[in-house]
Amino acid sequence: MVSSSVALADVQSAAEQGLPLNAGPTSAEEQASFEQDADRIRQSYESQLFTLPAFKMGHYGLRMYRQTQDPKYQAAIWSDMARVASRLNYFATEVNTPEQIAEYSAQRLARYEIKDDVRSDLRYEATKDQPEYYYLGVDLLGSMARANEYGLKHREDAKLREVIRRYDFEKYATDPEMIRAWAAQLANQVYWLRQLGEQDVVEEFTSAFKATYPDSQDAQLTDQQFMNKVYGLTHIIFADTGYYQHPVKESDHQWIFDYYRANIDTIIARSKEDVIAEVGINFLLAGLENDPVVEKTRKAIQRSLNRQAGIIPAVNGSTDLLDGEHRNVLAIMLLDWQGAHAVPTIQKQPEIFTGKPYGLMTK
Repeated sequence: MVSSSVALADVQSAAEQGLPLNAGPTSAEEQASFEQDADRIRQSYESQLFTLPAFKMGHYGLRMYRQTQDPKYQAAIWSDMARVASRLNYFATEVNTPEQIAEYSAQRLARYEIKDDVRSDLRYEATKDQPEYYYLGVDLLGSMARANEYGLKHREDAKLREVIRRYDFEKYATDPEMIRAWAAQLANQVYWLRQLGEQDVVEEFTSAFKATYPDSQDAQLTDQQFMNKVYGLTHIIFADTGYYQHPVKESDHQWIFDYYRANIDTIIARSKEDVIAEVGINFLLAGLENDPVVEKTRKAIQRSLNRQAGIIPAVNGSTDLLDGEHRNVLAIMLLDWQGAHAVPTIQKQPEIFTGKPYGLMTK
C-alpha cells in the first residue's frame, strides 16, 4: 500500500474520539511555520536548480515565476521555452505523416511494455491499440499549449493543427480504460485542446470520468486507482486555471470541492504527498484559504518533511532532488501560496523572450 505520513489508523482514532483531524483556523504562528518550511524546501532546490534536466528545471521555474514574478527564474523559463521549441521543431519536420506518427508512437508504447509497475501496465493495455495517443496527447498537445501560454506559436502552427484535426480526441477522453490509466493527463489534454481553440470535449471527459469513478465505489478501489481518481480531479481544476494562471470559482467545480470536503481524511491516508498537496492548492486557486481542508493538507505535508534533507521524501524515503521535484514544488506552493498570475507572456515580460529559440514566433 502507498500511503502518506498520516496513517489511516490515526484518522480513525481521531474520528472515534470525535476530534477533527487538524481542523480549525490557521494561527499566525502556524502560518509562519508553513512559510519557513516552504523556504527550507525552496533553498534545497534553488541551490541545485541548474543541475536539473531542462524539463524539471522548467517545471520548477515556471511555477515559481507564476507565484512570485521573481526574475531569478527567467533562465529556467527560457530553458523550458527552448525545450518546447525543440520538440515542436522535431514534430513539424520529422514526425507529422501517418507513417511517421505510427513509428514514433510504437517506440513510445514499447517503453511501457518493458516496465512492470501497475500504472505502466494499465497504460500499456489502454494504449496498445491506439498508440498514437502518446504522440498526440502526451507529447504534441502539451508542447503547443505551453507555447500558447507564453503568447507564442510554432512557425508551422497551421501544419501541427492539421495533424491534431486528423484525430477525434473524444475516443481517448471518454474511454474508461484510458481514464483508469491516464486520468490527470486526459484532464490536461482536453483543456489544452479547448485552450488552443481546437476540439472541445471537456464536458464529455467530465461525464465519462464521473461514470468511471462513482464515489460510491471508492472503497473498492486499490490505492493506486484511488490516487488516479483524485489526481484526475485535481488536474481538472489545474487545467481550468491554465496551471496557476487564473483563479477558479468553486461553483464551477462544486462536485469536486464537495467530494474533497467529504473525503479529505481518506485522501490524506491513502495518497502520496503530491496528490495531497494538489488538493490543497485546488482550494487556494478557488480563494478558499480558510477552508479546513487547506490546513489539513498543509499539516500533512509539513509532517512528511525531512528537515535534515530539506525535502519532502518519496514513499521509500528517497531524498533525490530530481525524482522529488514535482512533489516538492507543489509543497512549496501549498505552504506559501502567492496567488494565481497569468505570466510570463511575451506581451507582459518581453525581456524573458529576447532571442526566442528557433521555430517559435509571437502568436
